[in-house]
Amino acid sequence: MSPARTPRYTVPGLGVDEGRRIIDLLTLRLHALNDLALTLKHIHWNVVGPHFIAVHEMLDPQTAAVRDMADAAAERISALGGEPNGTPGALVKERTWDDYSVGRADAIAHLGALDLVYTGIIEDHRAAVEKAGELDPVTEDLLIEHLRGLEQFQWFVRAHLESSSGALSTAGADTEEAAAEAASPKRAASGSAPAKKTALPARRRGPRRRPRRRRSRRPPRAAAPPAEPHQREPPHHPLSRTPAQPHHSLTRPRPGRPPGQPLKDPAGPVCV
Repeated sequence: MSPARTPRYTVPGLGVDEGRRIIDLLTLRLHALNDLALTLKHIHWNVVGPHFIAVHEMLDPQTAAVRDMADAAAERISALGGEPNGTPGALVKERTWDDYSVGRADAIAHLGALDLVYTGIIEDHRAAVEKAGELDPVTEDLLIEHLRGLEQFQWFVRAHLESSSGALSTAGADTEEAAAEAASPKRAASGSAPAKKTALPARRRGPRRRPRRRRSRRPPRAAAPPAEPHQREPPHHPLSRTPAQPHHSLTRPRPGRPPGQPLKDPAGPVCV
């Protein structure tokens, strides 16, 4: 990156040459923060897999916070008498790192690569803190405040990559692709060996068979009407009389006489 021009003025207590050195320091931090905000949005749009919604929603607050950090760095450059340049062309021309290299991928694979991104920007921020502490404690305090948020965000990312024993799945990875493959074994397995296509067995050709005729089913027989309940005669009361049954005691059958024949009374008429 080419050094910034010496400002005509700077904050009280600093010389213009010291102000220029702080401006150069903050300009590179501004590019790094702008690039990180774009990278976070890129990951936010390209995560897939079972952890999609967790990572998708986790990255939005981080993006907003990083944009605020970039805004604070740019305003500090202006306060020191410099000219902050936030255009994409200036970023690409003056940065010392390459573009984020992972596209559409599993959420855990993206987090493995993002862990490496956070490591790089945190290391550069810490180096800038040491240099700023020799010249400007205000800029040093600003960068320390940035570090507090950046290190917390990396903790959020590493919580998805850490085992119960405290080991990181991305340990030893030195590139974003290697970190992504180490974090997501499925990505490494899918990229190493392509899936084999199983050939379907050839169909044998022969004489065409006539389709079988389906037998028509007989309609079910109609159910017989339910039987009428037995009509029971009303109970007969012993004191009730009927025209077909005389109540005279002489009509009772006796042995030696046909039933229903009246008895003759020797002293009078026949009793009915």
